[in-house]
Amino acid sequence: MNVTRDSAHATRLKIGPQGRIVIPRELRRALGLQPGDSLVAWIENDRIVLRPRDSVERELWEMFDKVEGSLASELIGERRLEAQYENRT
Repeated sequence: MNVTRDSAHATRLKIGPQGRIVIPRELRRALGLQPGDSLVAWIENDRIVLRPRDSVERELWEMFDKVEGSLASELIGERRLEAQYENRT
C-alpha cells in the first residue's frame, strides 16, 4: 500500500476493547507521525478528524497574525484621524 499525504485512501480500523484505535503504519508515515506526537481530535458531521497538534497550532497562529495585522492597521488609521481632528481645533 502506497499512501501519501495528499492521496485519498480508506483503511478499515477496529476499536479495541478499551476504545483504542491503532493508526496504521502507512498512514503514520504519510503524515510523519512518530511515537509521542500529539494529535487534536474533533467531530465534524459524522467524522472523527485527527490532525497533528503542531499543524493545528501553526494554522491558528497564522489566523491570529492576519487578524492582529488588520486590527492594528485599523487602530492606527483611527488614531491618525483623531490626531488630525485634534490639530484642527
